[in-house]
Amino acid sequence: MTAYTAPFSVEPIDKPKRVRLSGILAHPTSFPSPYGIGDLGPGAYDFVDFLEKSGQHLWQVLPLGPTGYGYSPYQGPSAFAGQPLLISPDLMIKQNLLTKEDVADMPEWDENKIDYGPAITFKNMLLKKAWTSFLHTPDKTMIEDFEAFCEEQKSWLDDYTLFMACKDAQKGISWLEWEPEFRDPSEKQKKALRAEFAEQIRYYAFLQFLFQEQWDALRTYANEKGIQIIGDIPIFVSPDSADVWSNKKLFQLDEKGYPSKVAGVPPDYFSATGQLWGNPLYDWDYHEETGYKWWINRVRRQLSLTDFLRIDHFRGFEAYWAVPAGEETAVNGQWVKGPCEKLFRAIEKELGEDLPIWAEDLGVITPEVEHLRDSLGFPGMKVLQFGFGDMNDTTYIPFYYTTPNCICYTGTHDNDTTVGWYRTQPDIVQDRIRRLANADGNNVGHDVICFAMGSVAAARQ
Repeated sequence: MTAYTAPFSVEPIDKPKRVRLSGILAHPTSFPSPYGIGDLGPGAYDFVDFLEKSGQHLWQVLPLGPTGYGYSPYQGPSAFAGQPLLISPDLMIKQNLLTKEDVADMPEWDENKIDYGPAITFKNMLLKKAWTSFLHTPDKTMIEDFEAFCEEQKSWLDDYTLFMACKDAQKGISWLEWEPEFRDPSEKQKKALRAEFAEQIRYYAFLQFLFQEQWDALRTYANEKGIQIIGDIPIFVSPDSADVWSNKKLFQLDEKGYPSKVAGVPPDYFSATGQLWGNPLYDWDYHEETGYKWWINRVRRQLSLTDFLRIDHFRGFEAYWAVPAGEETAVNGQWVKGPCEKLFRAIEKELGEDLPIWAEDLGVITPEVEHLRDSLGFPGMKVLQFGFGDMNDTTYIPFYYTTPNCICYTGTHDNDTTVGWYRTQPDIVQDRIRRLANADGNNVGHDVICFAMGSVAAARQ
């Protein structure tokens, strides 16, 4: 649950009004679906209807991109592409790309969790059938829309589809282990590869087209009901991605393409050895030389999909934890200065001021990080589950917020449920929560939501 005061109106245009909004965080994969994984079909539309009926105006979706190693959205093959697993078979049936018979023979799914292996196999089978149908479709409008999509998105789509086709040809291994003509192709070799893998390239473009069509329709439906969508952009990208493969100069890599230093966070209260993420770090000097073009394009792309954008690990733009490649933990890293305001001023110059960006400002936050966030006018995050343990630390206790320019969360995707969190707290913390709520703790989920709704978060100044 989030609480937010919008700088826009959800009332009719002739009645401008600053309204206080709240909403819910839920990834589409979690929606009910008969196909093994939630998607952009009926379950998503039902969720939007639920938000409207319950008086909510915000839906935070988390990353919508394809997943990579460990099915993680933070290790995906592209920072620009959409997740093909979210494409709804029900909607493809309505588009005459599938038949009901195509989806009749399904595996036995676990109702409580996603089993990615069988889900991917089944979904890929359906997507291949849809592609075959598209190749023979008499629907000229759909064909024209597909061609227009490919042209509009070619700045990232061309490299992504070629990367995926090459990855298939190399049996799915990391591009760092590909044959030389695939690993580091010249423009002439790229042209030859595009000709050789033309059909597979078109297939991957088709998947992105389907994702875009279904997502745009869902977003329009949500917006028409007064629901604004909050997207999520991970700061780093996967080493095994089209982004790194096609833009090597943008990253700190050695001569063979391997990261020379990798991302992480230092030891803290939660981990004595820190967190070693392994993502390649940006060469910010080179980004500056290019006018931050790649980042501008990335933010432009994400804001074309959502109304707001949460940037993960915001503190990494002020200073990032750089760990030498080959280290087994994040202990032996060091803080290195990031691009700070220069990056965001460049984005503002291209996309306009008052960017609808939220800063994930959790973790080791220094006065310098706070200054960067505040100088840009980005609201930060206040997570209620981080409060109450130490009453002398009032950062996350809603009654002590020093600015309304923040977003109050009961918890995030990294937290336990409110009830689960409460039950694991020491008696003294449970007692504090009961006293502050003037309640007995039997309905603590409701109590903590009231904390969020009773806070000053978040008037955007």
